[in-house]
Amino acid sequence: MSDAAATASSAAPIVIERSLPETPLCDVMGGASRWNVPIHEHGFIALVDAMPRLVPEGLTADSAIVQSARVSYGQGTKMVSEDRGLVRYLMRHHHSTPFEMVEFKFHIAMPIFIARQWIRHRTANVNEYSARYSIMPDRFYRPSIDNVRKQSKSNRQGGEGPIDAGTAEEFLQLLENAEANYQKYIELTEKGVAREIARAVLPVSVYTEWYWKCDLHNIFHFLSLRMDPHAQIEIQDYAKAMYELIKPIVPVACEAFEDYRLNSMHLTGLEIDAIRTGKPLATENKRETAEWQEKKAQLGL
Repeated sequence: MSDAAATASSAAPIVIERSLPETPLCDVMGGASRWNVPIHEHGFIALVDAMPRLVPEGLTADSAIVQSARVSYGQGTKMVSEDRGLVRYLMRHHHSTPFEMVEFKFHIAMPIFIARQWIRHRTANVNEYSARYSIMPDRFYRPSIDNVRKQSKSNRQGGEGPIDAGTAEEFLQLLENAEANYQKYIELTEKGVAREIARAVLPVSVYTEWYWKCDLHNIFHFLSLRMDPHAQIEIQDYAKAMYELIKPIVPVACEAFEDYRLNSMHLTGLEIDAIRTGKPLATENKRETAEWQEKKAQLGL
């Protein structure tokens, strides 16, 4: 091919073929731009978008999971009951890719100490409010006196039960003193102190915001950890609200998640042997033993 012919070929316009849907489509969010759930005094979690946003009438976004799973052998069956069985099979046998075909985007406001736990889930796309560019809003998290918890003796990173009222009042006063730095923060930025360094004076109880987009497979992983009773109560509140936001959009996947992940139990090889033989767990690890006792209680053994 001559250079002139190659140039002409490369300059040919790209033709986009557009197909109309075979059946009428409906919006999984019912035409709303935002589904919002208030959390605590100043926080919230809002669903602002989903993919797929449009699905055939009578179906849910679960259909995208089914479509992905069946791509290897054609269209396959169309019955809703069979679709439900397939979604449950995929969840039961830990097939992740089809669930990654559904995505959700959230707008979330939470205290910084919760955001720092949340960001450990590294599978999402995140864009956070920047205190280098903007002044932090005057919003702080303050628990109720009953929710000032004492340190757990069995869980080094958690609390359990309310602490005595006097100590709780002392802690709440400390939070109030920390919040008092906010006015000085404003005054000093107005005098010219750079926002990027002035923010250092603010406590981790101040609220931040971000947009958080994640696929359903990794959302379920997030929820399985953060809806767990061992998770910090404050992040549990956000996780439970997130679950209620996605449940109407992928009800079949959520049903399978509850049956096979959220309300299920993993047994180790040692635990299976203990059930089979009736002997004590073959370990001297105290945490393993405590976990086994907790599982036996749940199983009624």
